[in-house]
Amino acid sequence: MRDSRTRSKSRWAAAPLLVFVAVVFGVPLLVLLGGTFTKEGTFSTANLTESLQGAYLTALIGSVKLSALVAVLGAVLGTFLAQAVVTSRFRALREGVLTASGVLANFGGVPLAFAWIATLGNAGVVTTTLGLGGHGWSLYNFWGLTLVYLYFSIPLQVLTVVPALDGLRPQWREAAQNNGASTWQFWRYVGIPVLTPALLGGAVLLFGGAFSAYATAQAMVGSTVPLVTLKIADALTGNVLIGHENVALALSLDMIVVAGLVMAVYLPLQRRSARWLR
Repeated sequence: MRDSRTRSKSRWAAAPLLVFVAVVFGVPLLVLLGGTFTKEGTFSTANLTESLQGAYLTALIGSVKLSALVAVLGAVLGTFLAQAVVTSRFRALREGVLTASGVLANFGGVPLAFAWIATLGNAGVVTTTLGLGGHGWSLYNFWGLTLVYLYFSIPLQVLTVVPALDGLRPQWREAAQNNGASTWQFWRYVGIPVLTPALLGGAVLLFGGAFSAYATAQAMVGSTVPLVTLKIADALTGNVLIGHENVALALSLDMIVVAGLVMAVYLPLQRRSARWLR
């Protein structure tokens, strides 16, 4: 009887949170779905179909390519940096890198774009000092945007992987050495398999962060690099044909589907990693 009363009280205690989630997430989702499947006052899939054609499809593919590249490079570089920090004997270095990573992982938007433009833009300090402009360097393209996105993606990977690296038990390495395993064999058969869920989970987070970024790309490249977030902004500001305003909502639904697929990959990996590293 007491257990049933406790469960009942727990449900009532969670009610305000459930109402808040329903209002904040449910209402916008309903509006998005309603606008996506409505054209000229009637039910239609025309907006969704248009969002997967022509320039809109190019922008969606461009965002996926950019996000995938940032995720792979950020995961590899961030993991090596995290390993160097974890194995370092200098506690101040570890604390300094983790603190800087926490700041840089949340540094984005227009300030980030301005910092890179002032540094490596056409008239940036480094560009003019080293004469990079004469060698074909440009920050305002796909590869320049990739470089800027890595600025906050690598620190995010460090924050994600360091706890997993700390979870590798010293007994595992000692057992491998006692059985004659080399350092490479330890990482090949023990370390990497155990860390794989955490590494892939971090890559998924980097993909999601790059996929949803808007302000940095808008301030840096504008419409030079086709990205789905920029297309949504153009549609919302009226830069579309009359009667095609709801295409922005359809593009948003496309992004939600991609994000859902990403989370469907990340959550099982997170649970598996938690089992191994308890």
